[in-house]
Amino acid sequence: MGKPKVFITREIPEHLLKPYHQEMEISLWNEALVPVPRERLLQEVEKNDGILTMLSDAVDRPLVTHAKQLKIVANLAVGYDNIDIAACTEKGIHVTNTPDVLTDTTADLAMALVLTTARRVVEAAEFIKKGEWKEWGPFLLAGTDVHHKTIGIVGMGRIGTAVAKRAKGFEMNILYHNRSRNVQAETELGAKYVSFETLLQEADFVIDLLPLTEETRQIFNEKAFRMMKNEAIFVNVGRGKSVDEKALYQAVKTGEIAGCGLDVFAEEPIGKDHPLLALPQVVCLPHIGSATTETRSAMVKLALENLHAVLVRGQKPLTPVNELGH
Repeated sequence: MGKPKVFITREIPEHLLKPYHQEMEISLWNEALVPVPRERLLQEVEKNDGILTMLSDAVDRPLVTHAKQLKIVANLAVGYDNIDIAACTEKGIHVTNTPDVLTDTTADLAMALVLTTARRVVEAAEFIKKGEWKEWGPFLLAGTDVHHKTIGIVGMGRIGTAVAKRAKGFEMNILYHNRSRNVQAETELGAKYVSFETLLQEADFVIDLLPLTEETRQIFNEKAFRMMKNEAIFVNVGRGKSVDEKALYQAVKTGEIAGCGLDVFAEEPIGKDHPLLALPQVVCLPHIGSATTETRSAMVKLALENLHAVLVRGQKPLTPVNELGH
């Protein structure tokens, strides 16, 4: 028998792949920023034992149906709403993700968005670039304080807890809403569990860290933004489809909320004509929550280790999403 075949849907630095070449036959789509075409992906799942996918790759039922010998889909993300888990499970295909290794990096970015939006950092930088800084004024580009304010975290998992730790450093009052209580965050960080509605009404900064499910789809809608304080800032580093972007646009434009910082969007990538980009109180980033060299490298290594565990060692993956019967 030959080496198990693996296809990777983006360009990956060779030094990360090198340790695995001896035991796995690895091929990849040699583009860093261009998604692998659907037709090519359909061809690859027919002949490979494993694929390493990005969150933007749709591993849906029709694609899974094409798989002839596929044993594992290793997703380079914590989320996996791009994958039909049921279809993979029915066909005996492992699905894995990359939790833990990106927790702190994503939490750093969430706090960066809190600070950037609150202190109008992007507006201020553009102000100078445009040559508009002619004189100093006591309320020139005055933002709002972060310290001692109330942060409301919606989705208190690993990343939510890491955001709460950072908020504690700013002596913030921490509210959270989650499917289940996070006793550790309550005990160690003084976080207070409240209803979704209470959180919206009381938080100065609302942080969306929700996974995408049918229950969370567009949970941040017109009604939700109406419940928030006029001076509140909304930050999303969770999933874009948990937000009704038209309602968010109206909420910011009309002053229903003060502004927002977004790293994710309902449809990605967004173009330069996206309505939210026209609002000065909005900071938009191109889904870079875990984008540091160290963290992205760790994510790739974990995905490759999952592939190696299943295809070479014949073991269960390190970070399984689905449970297969044995």
